[in-house]
Amino acid sequence: MIHVQHLSKSFRVHVRQAGWFDAVRSLFKREYRIVEAVKDISFSIQPGEIVGFLGPNGAGKTTTMKMLAGLLHPTSGEITVGGFVPFEQKAEFKKMMSLVMGQKSQLIWDIPPMETFLVNKAIYEIDDRVFRQTLDELVELLELQPLLTKPTRSLSLGQRMRCELAAALLHRPAILFLDEPTIGLDVHTQEKVRRFIAQYNREHQTTILLTSHYMGDVTALCDRVLIINYGTLMYDGDLKVLTETLTPYKLLEIHFPSVPDVSWDDYGELVAVEEGKVTLRVPREQVPEVSSQFLRNFQVYDLNIQDPPMEEVIKRAFQEGAHVS
Repeated sequence: MIHVQHLSKSFRVHVRQAGWFDAVRSLFKREYRIVEAVKDISFSIQPGEIVGFLGPNGAGKTTTMKMLAGLLHPTSGEITVGGFVPFEQKAEFKKMMSLVMGQKSQLIWDIPPMETFLVNKAIYEIDDRVFRQTLDELVELLELQPLLTKPTRSLSLGQRMRCELAAALLHRPAILFLDEPTIGLDVHTQEKVRRFIAQYNREHQTTILLTSHYMGDVTALCDRVLIINYGTLMYDGDLKVLTETLTPYKLLEIHFPSVPDVSWDDYGELVAVEEGKVTLRVPREQVPEVSSQFLRNFQVYDLNIQDPPMEEVIKRAFQEGAHVS
C-alpha cells in the first residue's frame, strides 16, 4: 500500500548571524545552508497494517509524512501510496487517503462540526446514503452526538480531536496518516482515541501510519515500528524484537511484608527499594530462576514481571546513533 525507496528531502535555509550589521548585510547578500531533513530512507507498508513512526523532534517524521501525503515534493527517491505518486496530487489519490495532524485543524472554527462534515461531503462527493451510514458509525464510535451542533471554538481539545478524526474518515480512506493524534489530550481521552483507531482498523482494514510521542499509543496500536533520527531510518521491525534487543532484561517487582536485608546483587541490578517493595533488573533468561528463588526462600506477597517502559526502549534506540540490528 505504501512503498518508499531511497527517499530524501533537503531544504535551503537562510543563515544570518545575530546583530544589526548582519541584518543589513543580509538584505543585499544572503547566505544559505542545506539542511537534510530526510536521508535515503526506504520501507514498505502492507494493506491493513498499523505502523508506528517514531523519532525525537526534528528527526524527519513530519517531513516524511507530508511527502507521503503529497504536501511536499521529495528531493530524490521514489514514493507510491496506493499506486499513486503523492505529489502529483491526483483527485483519486486525495479520495483514498487522509492526514490528521494533532496540532492542525481542518474543522471550520466558527461553525459546528456537523457543518464541516457537510462541507467534506461535498468536497469528496460522498453519496447521501454512504455519508449518513458512515457518519452514524463515527458518531457512535467516537461519542459525538452532543458535539455536532456546538460551535467548534467552544469544544475542548479532546472533543475537537474526536471530531477531527470523524472529518478525516467520512470518505472512508484506505490510508490514514496520523501525526500526533493524541497530543495534549488527557489520559481518558487518549485511551478513547486509541480504542477507536484499533476498532476502525479491524473493521475497515485501513492502513495507518502513526507518529506519536506518547508510547502508550505505540504499544496499544502497533506491532511494527519505524525509528528515524537525524533523517536516517535506524530500525524497521517488530516492536517486541526491538524491546528484547535494546533492553535484554525484565523488571521484577517483589512485594514483601518487610524488605529483607540481603545482597540484591545476587539476584539482579537494584533499581529501587520502597516500603515493602523491591524492584530489580534481571536478564530475561534468568527471570524464571530468580523468581523461583524469591518464592522459595522469602515470604512474598506479590511478584510482578514487566518489560521495561517503552520510553526507556526508544530512548536507548536514539542513543545507539546507528542502525539497530
